[in-house]
Amino acid sequence: MEKILEFVKKNKLIKAGEVIGVGVSGGIDSMCLLHFFNANKEALDIDVVAIHINHGIREESDDEARFVVQKCKEMGVRVYKFTIDAPKIAREKKLSIETAAREGRYGVFEALVKKDIVDKVALAHHQSDQAETILMHIFRGCGVSGARGMEPIRDKIYIRPMLPVSKEHISDYANMFNIEYVEDSSNKDTSYTRNFLRNIVMKDILKKWPNAIEAINNFATAVSEDDEYIKSTINTNALMVDKKLVQMPCYYFKGKSSVYSRISFKALSLIGVDKDIERKHIEMIRDLALNGENGKKIKLPYEVTVSKEYDFLTFENTYVERQELSRVFKIEDFAVTNFGTVCLRRVKTEKMGEHGALYFDNKKIPKGAKWRYREEGDIFEKFGGGTKKLKSFLIDRKVPVRLRDFIPVLAYGNEVYIVAGIEVSEKIKVDKASPTCLKLTIKK
Repeated sequence: MEKILEFVKKNKLIKAGEVIGVGVSGGIDSMCLLHFFNANKEALDIDVVAIHINHGIREESDDEARFVVQKCKEMGVRVYKFTIDAPKIAREKKLSIETAAREGRYGVFEALVKKDIVDKVALAHHQSDQAETILMHIFRGCGVSGARGMEPIRDKIYIRPMLPVSKEHISDYANMFNIEYVEDSSNKDTSYTRNFLRNIVMKDILKKWPNAIEAINNFATAVSEDDEYIKSTINTNALMVDKKLVQMPCYYFKGKSSVYSRISFKALSLIGVDKDIERKHIEMIRDLALNGENGKKIKLPYEVTVSKEYDFLTFENTYVERQELSRVFKIEDFAVTNFGTVCLRRVKTEKMGEHGALYFDNKKIPKGAKWRYREEGDIFEKFGGGTKKLKSFLIDRKVPVRLRDFIPVLAYGNEVYIVAGIEVSEKIKVDKASPTCLKLTIKK
């Protein structure tokens, strides 16, 4: 276990003065990690707390929670205990129990970091876990990034100080210090992917190649070094980032797969997605970029949507449902979900000209006109003349499909008079004879 201290220092996993939350299930790996950090907290100049999460999957989970609390009390370690409903998360999000439990678990970790209760979360993944992870990624069709396996530190929060440690060393450490732990009965259930790999596949592999775990980990290290070098040679300056949205030029996909795949992974990581994206997904993205029609979109894991928008692909990490909108027109400001605040001000006609503002004569708007979202059959007489279907008008203005349903329009029947933030109808244009008019601006 002395490898842990060396690994922590080499990879700069911990800073002096930090509070390290150790994810503790009660199993041998996490109990040994908690014991090790608690025994070395002065040498590392850190505070150590335990985080136990009951996933609501097994009957004995409550007993395991009591066990962890008792052992933490004996060690003098503060423990934070949580319960999540992984089966419910799995049903609602249509995920496997494994994935749902992971989502819920990391949700708790993230909340603790955001509330400044802990600075980092230490996870007890070791050499065997790393080898299993790499094989699972390969079997699922990962690219090079998946073959790298788990990183020593992720998102500057999650640290894995036991990656260089073998399962045998962990067992020896537990025996040396008489560390008690519980056995998770679900570890024998081979219906879970990792358990199948661990209990069936890896056992057979190790019979034939006893050094397989070390060899797989060495392979991951070599892949990681090569991957870092290739990434350093790729220019990603053309990626346009806006919060949880990234735009990527389609021309990237005319190059080599070693380039466009890494840029795609970069785009996805920028919107917070760094797992469960496989080679087949990258090829779907490439096909969309090179062969897809404008407006076409594909769905990827974790509610990622990739849309073709003329010469760009747009990556989004969530799908946002549109709220209802129906407001009778009057001079007021009002907020529109996922769009912004529509601001209306009366101004002198001679003061028109602010960049980005729309000006119109409100006296020409029919009584009863309402703000709403676009509907089938809407028509619009664009400024300067020429009536078109609203859909055609938005296409002409190159408004992305993903945005069209969130733009408020002022309409009476199917006649649209204002497309907020874009244009006003010829029918309500301001005449020079009008002393005043209304100015419309959007606050994002």
